Amino acid sequence: MSSALLVLAMGCSDGTQALPPDAPGQDAGIDSGTGGAYRKTVRVSYNGTDVDVVVDKPANDEVDVLVVYHGSVWFDDKIMESTNSVLDAFKRVLTRKDMMIVSVGYPEQDMLIGDNIAQAEAGLLWVQNTASSALGITVKKVFLGGHSQGGYIVTRLNGMHRTDGVVANGAGPLDLVYRCGLEDSGALPSGVYCAAMRRAYGTTTANPQGYAARSLLNFTQGFKAPTLFVQGENDTDIQMHSWPTFKNQVTACTGCAPSTFLDLPGVGHAALFESASAATAFNAFLASH
Repeated sequence: MSSALLVLAMGCSDGTQALPPDAPGQDAGIDSGTGGAYRKTVRVSYNGTDVDVVVDKPANDEVDVLVVYHGSVWFDDKIMESTNSVLDAFKRVLTRKDMMIVSVGYPEQDMLIGDNIAQAEAGLLWVQNTASSALGITVKKVFLGGHSQGGYIVTRLNGMHRTDGVVANGAGPLDLVYRCGLEDSGALPSGVYCAAMRRAYGTTTANPQGYAARSLLNFTQGFKAPTLFVQGENDTDIQMHSWPTFKNQVTACTGCAPSTFLDLPGVGHAALFESASAATAFNAFLASH
């Protein structure tokens, strides 16, 4: 199996991405930000934090932007491959051809879940505040899209910064106390992220608060933009165990921008990219905000 297909076929027990196989996009090697369509990889910086982003620009120079975030791949030598792959996955379901996509290559290796929010945030803020001048374009609306851990990222960013809308597919990890507790008990083999959590906090029994503080269940308030949550009902038991609780907490928020939940039978973790009805809802959501 090629490295690209291996990245896309990885299991989801740690919130890893599992997208339909597709060749990752290539850096177009374009130095100028104007004069037509291109794809290029750019090292950007905002508030002193650096991150690599892949910019996929249409021919027009006045653009709405979809900022997307990849799922877990554990090791940083796979990050840009995954960054391109998730861009391709969103681009396949996006019907608009005049929308720029920026895929943020946030790091993961040797980091606890959530520590990479600084790099993820830097990518968003660069798009909102710097991309127009840096690329010689006009950025209009800005939307967020995330898959798996990328869904976790965009959900958290929605509590931090205002955008025009957020789409989260298979967002997780939802409950690290439950997830890592299964490893602590021996019900599941040890994984990279829970092993890092144990080194930092001890077991889930000894310090459940440490795990809970980084779980997505701890970030269900204060959403600043409308959100579409897409969830395949054939996702892993780990995801589906906590999904009803997550939905209830988000729905209970009285001060949040509205959230819509699209639960899809017959599809799994990559529901947004596998379901025609999900693709329709995704495009309708972007068009309505």
